[in-house]
Amino acid sequence: MRPELEAPTAPMIRENITDLIAFAAVAEERSFTRAAARLNVSQSALSHTIKGLEQRLGIRLLTRTTRTVAPTLAGEDLLATLNPCFERIENRLQALNEVRDEPTGTVRIVAVEYAIESLLWPKLSPMLRKYPAVNVELVMEYEYTDLAQSRCDAGVRYGDQVAEGMIAMRIGPDERMICVGAPSYFAVTKEPKEPNDLTDHSCINLRLSNHGALYAWEFEDAEGKDIRVKVNGQATFNTINSVIRAAVDGHGLACVPERLAQPYLDSGALRTCLEEYCPYFPGFHLYYPSRQRSSSAFEVVLEALRHRD
Repeated sequence: MRPELEAPTAPMIRENITDLIAFAAVAEERSFTRAAARLNVSQSALSHTIKGLEQRLGIRLLTRTTRTVAPTLAGEDLLATLNPCFERIENRLQALNEVRDEPTGTVRIVAVEYAIESLLWPKLSPMLRKYPAVNVELVMEYEYTDLAQSRCDAGVRYGDQVAEGMIAMRIGPDERMICVGAPSYFAVTKEPKEPNDLTDHSCINLRLSNHGALYAWEFEDAEGKDIRVKVNGQATFNTINSVIRAAVDGHGLACVPERLAQPYLDSGALRTCLEEYCPYFPGFHLYYPSRQRSSSAFEVVLEALRHRD
C-alpha cells in the first residue's frame, strides 16, 4: 500500500516562493549586488536566502566566481519554469487591480533631467493628487535606455530619436537647442558668426552620463545641412541646469534647450547668438513597447502626459 504524501504547509510554500523570487532576481541580474538593490534587501541576507534554498533542494542553482554569478544547468531549467509562472501571476494581479474603481499601480519612466523638470513632473503632480493609489518613479538618464534592462515601463526622448518598434506619443511642443552666453562674456569676447567660430570660444560642455562622451553641439545651415561642433572650455557638467548656471556666471557659451533658457533670456541674464543656425526639431515623446500590457495606472499617466495643442 502506497503511503500518502504529506502536503507542504502554507508557511513552507510561502518561504519557497520568496526564495524562488530571490533566486530569479540573482539569475537574471547575474549579480548579488544588483539583485539585492532590486529586491531592497542586503547582499548578505540575499546570499543566505540562496544558500538556504539550495540546501533544501539539495542542488546547486548558481555558480559563483569573484567576478560573476551565473545559473547552473539546473538553475537555468528552474528559471525557465519560474519566469512564465511569475508573469502569469503578475498579469493576473494586474487584472484584479484593474477591476477596482480607482486606478492603481506603479509606473517607472526614464528621461533626461530637462524633460523630468519641465514636462513630466508638472503634468504628473496634479495626477498624483487625483489618484492616490498611483505611484510614479522618474529615473534620470541622458542616453537611450533599454526599457527591459532598466525595468522601466516607458521612456522619454525627442521625437526623432525614438527607436523603431516603439509606440510613441507626443508629450511636448517642438524644441530647439540655442547658443547662449552672459552679457559679461560678450563684453570681452567677439560674438561667433557661424558655428565653426565656436572653436575659438570658451564653451561649457555637457558630458553624457552613460558612455561618458561630450555632447557635440548641433546646428543646421541655410540649405538644411547638419553641422556638429565639438567645443572646448574650462567647465564640464553632466546636468543641463548646471550648464546654464555656469553660462549665467559668465564662464562661456552654452548650448541649451530654448524653453529652459527662456526665463534667463527674459531677465537679460543670458542672450543668444547663432540663432539662424538653430533649427526646431520634434519635441519630447513618451515611448514604450507595443507588447506592453497597459495597466490602469499606465493609462492615467498617458492621459496626463499627452500633449494638447
